[in-house]
Amino acid sequence: LTAADNDVERAEQGIIFIDEIDKIAKKKTSSQRDVSGESVQQGMLKLLEGSEVEVPVGANSKNAMVPLTTVNTKNILFICGGAFDGLEKLIQKRMTPSSVGFGAPISNKKAEMTNIFRQAIPQDLVKFGLVPELVGRLPVITTLDDLDEPALVRILTEPKNALVKQYQKLFGYDHMELEITPEALTEIAAKAIQRKTGARGLRSIMEGILVQTMYDVPSLEQAKKVVVTKECVTEDKQPEILDAEGKPIAVHAESAK
Repeated sequence: LTAADNDVERAEQGIIFIDEIDKIAKKKTSSQRDVSGESVQQGMLKLLEGSEVEVPVGANSKNAMVPLTTVNTKNILFICGGAFDGLEKLIQKRMTPSSVGFGAPISNKKAEMTNIFRQAIPQDLVKFGLVPELVGRLPVITTLDDLDEPALVRILTEPKNALVKQYQKLFGYDHMELEITPEALTEIAAKAIQRKTGARGLRSIMEGILVQTMYDVPSLEQAKKVVVTKECVTEDKQPEILDAEGKPIAVHAESAK
């Protein structure tokens, strides 16, 4: 409703993405009422199936007493996503025959683990901890592939607040130009895949490459440009600092410390 500028009609035709839906799965070991899991799911049922709900208009932390407006969720598209850590074990257990003996079929578990989330069915989600009514209201189940190198390079460079643009802005405050070669971007993406940290791990890699240079640059009056090459990622070399004529500037050992 806020994104639609408090226009109820526009909000009723919107798309709502609910992230971390797997975090409200039922707790298997709890003997008490599962307030943070099943109760939340039960509360969402009415919202997902399409009903009229009361929504505060313009509520914030300082002003909680605001008028309520009625929004019909019948025509809103709800998309729920999550990591579902542990779901792959339930799928594999269902798919792997548990037979014992000399004539038992030998299953290749490694081959079955490839894109195993694509084999997920509603029953697996119910075993994971989602209530059957909630799974029934989300009729389409689809999976996302891991990010590959070209996708991570695009994340580094293309969005409005991309990491490369952020660091270029930071160096720009010191009247410096930052250049990261295409080979270096590819190596940063490869390192993130190797660490299995995905897009979230890109910042820590970039910070590790540039943090020392960001301290050195303000004290170098002739410095005008910083160049990050492939070797800066693979061999932990410091980025090159160039003057106005494009000649390298040596960083003193004291400032490097």
